[in-house]
Amino acid sequence: MIGFVVVDKEPGWTSHDVVARCRRLLGERRIGHAGTLDPGATGVLVLGVGRATRLLRFVSGADKEYRGEVVLGVTTTTLDDEGEVLGRFEMAGVTLEDARRAAAGLTGEIDQQVPMVSAVKVGGRRLHRLAREGAEVDRPVRRVRVERFEVHPGPDPGVLAIEVRCSAGTYVRSLAADLGAALGGGAHLRGLRRTRSGSFLVEDALTLAELERGLAGGDPRLLRAPLDALELERVAVSGDALDDVCHGRALDLGALGAQGPGPYAVVEPGGALAAVYEAASEGRARAAVVLGAS
Repeated sequence: MIGFVVVDKEPGWTSHDVVARCRRLLGERRIGHAGTLDPGATGVLVLGVGRATRLLRFVSGADKEYRGEVVLGVTTTTLDDEGEVLGRFEMAGVTLEDARRAAAGLTGEIDQQVPMVSAVKVGGRRLHRLAREGAEVDRPVRRVRVERFEVHPGPDPGVLAIEVRCSAGTYVRSLAADLGAALGGGAHLRGLRRTRSGSFLVEDALTLAELERGLAGGDPRLLRAPLDALELERVAVSGDALDDVCHGRALDLGALGAQGPGPYAVVEPGGALAAVYEAASEGRARAAVVLGAS
């Protein structure tokens, strides 16, 4: 079994929980996920199955899209609605236009400090474990890209609905907290839902219950082809070049017909993914992952 399963994660499940459940459902130990979702978040979680797990590093870096709600006037220990209240602020005078101007200032290339409640390791330990122990440590600052940060009227007074398109590694909860601070008070995030991960939309995703039923009924959405998940330049090979690719041999970039900087999804004549190659020195390309001919 090789390919990708697109899960619509439900609240209360960790990403690891979903992987463990799918291992049992699919009878396959080699399953991993691309892009962690917090337990309280929902939406698109892409799983690599079988040898497709070797492709996950090319999937994890894809752009993501999210919807959520920003609750103005309350900050929390986790920057979302699962933490303890840290502070309260009077923000009744904030208008939608105020919020949109502040969001515009958080768009583009920005620096984010990794929040304490995250899976990032510092000193060999995950930050969320340190946070549960009450520890506060120095955390790395990362440059991320926020392509779109739209603000709309929310369902309740003091609540804003947001839509975000961003690079992998962006913390939407941090965007919510920064939006509150930019408006002269504080805020936290609730109801986060990932609506897109790379080429996969939430409409492509199956809940775990739907996945289980799909296994019994042969649902064609169940296992997606490896090529479907890769937003890479595609190059077609055949003949001797295909034989070289299937054996993982280095090739001239000209022989691949590659135009950009890579990586490259190398496709056989039948249309299936044979390998992923990366640019090397002196106009050469080397194999990063070899799946072989179908």
